[in-house]
Amino acid sequence: MIKIDGSYGEGGGQILRTAIALSCVTQEPVEIFNIRANRPKPGLAMQHLKGIESAKMITNADVEGLKLGSTRVVFKPKSLRGGEFKIDIGTAGSVTLILQTILLPSLYAERESRFEIRGGTDVKWSPSVDYVRFVTFEALKDLNARVDLSLIARGYYPEGGGKIVVDVEPSKLEGREFRELKCDVIKGISHCQNLPSHVAERQRKSAKEILESKGYKVDIDVEVRKGISTGSGITLWCGYKGSVSLGEKGKRAEIVGRECAEGLLKELERDGTFDKHLADQVMPFSAVAKGKTVYTTTEVTKHQISNAYVINKFFDNVRIEGNRIEIDGVGL
Repeated sequence: MIKIDGSYGEGGGQILRTAIALSCVTQEPVEIFNIRANRPKPGLAMQHLKGIESAKMITNADVEGLKLGSTRVVFKPKSLRGGEFKIDIGTAGSVTLILQTILLPSLYAERESRFEIRGGTDVKWSPSVDYVRFVTFEALKDLNARVDLSLIARGYYPEGGGKIVVDVEPSKLEGREFRELKCDVIKGISHCQNLPSHVAERQRKSAKEILESKGYKVDIDVEVRKGISTGSGITLWCGYKGSVSLGEKGKRAEIVGRECAEGLLKELERDGTFDKHLADQVMPFSAVAKGKTVYTTTEVTKHQISNAYVINKFFDNVRIEGNRIEIDGVGL
């Protein structure tokens, strides 16, 4: 059994998600211990519990330690099946973090999968739904992943209530050497829900003015919705780089837009093919692809180091040298 120390590196939920995903796709049992040991509340939170439950559902796995607060989990997958699945986190837990556990194995299922996931689409400490569909998924498609995400409803903290539908076709992933894309037009979506439309419009205006002052062409859509939860945010992207900023009570819309624009400019001005978040998100997919994948990152993060640690427990095929990441895919 593969044993993973959950306190390694950044010591958060990323280790758990990657370990379970690779266990599913390889059908190798895995034990994760010291889960979130350095966090104020160690062990599994609801977000992590739902991710493991989702992986159990698609693999008919035997699981030990599947309870809130557990610091040790043993996951033994039995099979890998496609089909239609409904997942309700029950809180504003991130729907995109659930995907980090189940998307990779679903690409290797024997038939198509459709996931209907309810929870938070735009919440702290996770990639926004727009970042995933316009940055993460575009990079995965370059590895030959056939995935599609439909946003049905947005969900913000604390009520959640968001809903996405993700369609996954079985795909044989293929490694590649990624080259930095020229940024011709920065695109984005500025959104709000249960708030006046001027909130999203002001976020957009603030971001657009900053980006245009740096010489970029900008195309940002405004989206205004009604829904279960109240909130706002903006996601900007260009090629393999993106930025997310969320509204908060008492935080002016102009500040939300400015933060997002400055975050993207920081990534665009740095050397690196991928932004610092995409670099760790693509890593597990590259590890199982056929052939070598190579890319550079604007910043080496603890998330990337943690992901490399977990992947190397399975395959020993990830190298990080400077800001260059090389992965010799095993060709599953």
